[in-house]
Parts: sequence; C-alpha cells; structure tokens
Amino acid sequence: MASETGPDELVLYTNPMSRGRIARWMLEEIGQPYRAEVMGFGEPMKSAGYKALNPMGKVPTLVHGETIVTECAAICAYLADAFPQAGLAPEPGSRLRGPYYRWLFFGAGPIEAAVSNNAFGLEVPPGRERSIGYGSFADVMDTLEQAVSGDEYLLGDRFSAADLYVGSHILWGLQFGTIEKRPAFEAYGARLGARPAAQRADAIDNALIAEMQKAN
Repeated sequence: MASETGPDELVLYTNPMSRGRIARWMLEEIGQPYRAEVMGFGEPMKSAGYKALNPMGKVPTLVHGETIVTECAAICAYLADAFPQAGLAPEPGSRLRGPYYRWLFFGAGPIEAAVSNNAFGLEVPPGRERSIGYGSFADVMDTLEQAVSGDEYLLGDRFSAADLYVGSHILWGLQFGTIEKRPAFEAYGARLGARPAAQRADAIDNALIAEMQKAN
C-alpha cells in the first residue's frame, strides 16, 4: 500500500481507464498539488490495505490528510468546498446552491443509473417507470438536453463542479456511444473539453494508458 499521507496532502487513488479520470480533472481544476497512486484492476484494488480506504475495492478514492472520500460526485463536491478559491461551487447560503446540488446529484443518480442500465440492455418494464428513480432513459436524456441547452453552463455563465461531473458523463457517453449525439450535448461537451484543466488531465491519463499498453 502507498505511504502515509501528510496532514494536508492530497492523494488520488485511480486508474486512467476508470471514473478516476473525473477526479483527476477536478484536481487539475482546483490547482493544488496532489499525488496520484495508480491502481491496477483486480487484486491491487481488492487488497486489505486498499479496502481499508475504500471497502468497495474500486477507484477513485481521494485521501486528504485524514479525510477519505469515495464516489466521484462526492469527491467533486468535497474538493469544491475544501478549496473555495477555485470558485467551483456557489458560496454557502447562495441560492445557486440549489441548482448546483440539483444537477450534481442528477448526474450521480438518474444519469449514472439510466445510462448504465441502457448500455447493458436493462429496460424498465412498461408501466413501471414510477418505481425506478430515473423513470426512463428517454426522460433522462430529454431532461439533460434541456439543462445544457440554455446558458453556457448549468449555473448560467459560471462553470462549477456540477458541470465537471455532468459533463464527464456526457463526454464519456458521446465517445463510447452510450449517450445520443444530440447537438446540445456535443456543443456542451466541446466547451468543457476545451478547458485547460480538462486537457491537462486527459494528457496525464492518456500517457498512463500508453505506458500500461507498452508494459503489456
């Protein structure tokens, strides 16, 4: 297992072919130094040492001193609040906290579930849409399209961690065909993908993938 962290050190346990790419992008956005521990799939993630940090045996996991955060949306929200100078979350008490939380958790709930189920061919039985949190895949896609079709970002002209998280799902879905190529999604994804922090994060993870492929 990796060495112990310092009192304020940021350590990301990740794999470049995982949702850890979202957490790395967030770390690049906040602009603070961090260390990345690249985990192999399988046994390394199931080791007792790593499962002491994340009992699910998955990545990403963020360690900030003595604080442990798992789940991508939680990591994004935590970092936005821990480093407010980055401006990635509305100030506490701001009314923008409402839509910020709304879309952040829409990504972690309906988008994640609907896209995953649809990709695996799991369909909600007709007439049972009210029994599942996201209703239907079509409802989620239409709601998402409406959300990204108005202003530049989910909170108007202000980029936030909610955009980073929701946008990651869109960019990933467009790349792998799990989200429809609607013009609104492509335009929104292009805006986010042009951010310097997103490009830095992609370059780091893509280089890691290339190294892994050479090693194999």
